Amino acid sequence: MVTASTHDVEARVKEALDLVPTLARQLRRTFGERIDLDDLRSAGQEALVVAAQRFDASRGVPFRRWANLRIRGGMIDSLRKGGNMPRRVYAELRAIEAGDLVQDTYIEEDAAKPTPTPQQADVNLTTYLANMATAMALGLLSAPTPTGNPEHAPHPERPADESIEQNQLMKVLLEVIDSRPEAERALIRRHYFDGLKFEEVARELGLSKSWASRLHARAIEGVRQTLIDRELL
Repeated sequence: MVTASTHDVEARVKEALDLVPTLARQLRRTFGERIDLDDLRSAGQEALVVAAQRFDASRGVPFRRWANLRIRGGMIDSLRKGGNMPRRVYAELRAIEAGDLVQDTYIEEDAAKPTPTPQQADVNLTTYLANMATAMALGLLSAPTPTGNPEHAPHPERPADESIEQNQLMKVLLEVIDSRPEAERALIRRHYFDGLKFEEVARELGLSKSWASRLHARAIEGVRQTLIDRELL
């Protein structure tokens, strides 16, 4: 873990402090007035301090961009711990987290690569957005259900025919996931369907969080490509 000086931590917190109220308002707009804005701000400030302490400048990632995901992640954790959320809200939180996980990987990869040509940058952006959308869809569809069976996930707020369609989509998605290499399959299954935090799955698989993030991005891209090959996307 990176050890930062008090001066560096304070400077980073000051640099990104304005992100906290902005992200809090965004989440409240997404999830409604039932969400306490002060609670979101408090969770975001705590996450920002931790991010400032753990930031590794040697990776070449701008701190604000990196902290943005940590702040939002802290807010989402606080919402989840609050409990008593409608299934829709819980599923949408998981979707946001899944998209952020892909985004986190691309931030670090972009920082490590030479500046691409405009044409390659367009290709990279298209791939990144598509993979992010795939991850968010997976997070949305895999929200735990009372039965614990992801293939039987009736949504109480949807008509029966939509729930049947979702179950069919989930069955295909699980088949595609199970066709991936063992490490990718285990990562996706344990995080999305067994409900383990990403860091916990990484430890279980004996991987650093950074490497697990790359493996996750590769798995998501592989799932998306298989769906395209099968003409399902």
